[in-house]
Amino acid sequence: MVRSISNKAGVGIQAVLERALAQGCISRREHLQLTSVILGNQWLTEDERRQINRIFDYVQTGRLKLVD
Repeated sequence: MVRSISNKAGVGIQAVLERALAQGCISRREHLQLTSVILGNQWLTEDERRQINRIFDYVQTGRLKLVD
């Protein structure tokens, strides 16, 4: 049951990741959501963690812009 909740959240996370990479920007709210997910969700797969960390790396290096 817990895993199904994570899967539903994972779909939303995947959409955020895909949109951010396609548009080259991520909102501060989405960035906060990803931060909360990675810090609070022990059910993330390694692949999901890797994808979120890649977004954080892209923001740090300037490949993705943080927008309001």
